[in-house]
Amino acid sequence: MRHRSILAALLATVLLPLPAPRARAESPEIPVPRKKVYSWMTLEKWREFHDGDLARGAAGPVEVLLLGDSITEAWEKSGAKVWEEALAPLGAANFGIGGDTTQNVLWRITAGGALDRVRPKVVVLMIGTNNFGLHGDEPEAVARGIGAIVKALRQRVPEARILLLDVFPRGVPGDPLRRKVEALNRLLDKAAGGDPAVRRLRIWDEFLDKDGTPPPGIMPDKLHLSEKGYRIWAKAMLPALREMLARP
Repeated sequence: MRHRSILAALLATVLLPLPAPRARAESPEIPVPRKKVYSWMTLEKWREFHDGDLARGAAGPVEVLLLGDSITEAWEKSGAKVWEEALAPLGAANFGIGGDTTQNVLWRITAGGALDRVRPKVVVLMIGTNNFGLHGDEPEAVARGIGAIVKALRQRVPEARILLLDVFPRGVPGDPLRRKVEALNRLLDKAAGGDPAVRRLRIWDEFLDKDGTPPPGIMPDKLHLSEKGYRIWAKAMLPALREMLARP
């Protein structure tokens, strides 16, 4: 009888429903298209942006390609005047999409085909802040995601040089997201992989007062840039771009 009781208990344990597996967060180094709707962008709108990039690539030569999220996308909004003055003459194309993470950019340039008809001389890459604000990723994981993007760029447009930017400041000193961005930037030299075709450009202090806060009129929401902020970005970046474009 005792053995029967033990057997019954074991069977009952086996027949208990198993807990549902916990969903794993998407790794920052795995290509993933946009899956989540944000208040400012539907999935259809995200796809329109991506399709627009494909059309721009097919339309004509691109000398400088900018990849990133809303901070890059807004060259066409608050930065539009500076873009026309400083970047359009260089044959630049803007492939920034608001809300993108490393996963999304990696998907766009691999499975999404964004580079299939583009042969830029220079790719400007800044990405990662949304991995913190939207996904809660850690700096080490985001750095691996950026490293995966750099590797994919080197494979798909091997003739291009890459200008890898700091992720710009967000918030104020002491904010958890500011600390994560700072930690990520310290890891970007490693993400560049020691490749001579990859150049790091540190743009940080240019956007901040001595106390570490953005001056009025540069980052109205302490994340996105005003026209004045885009002028600062252009001034800091143009010497490196011209030098890279001039190299044979």
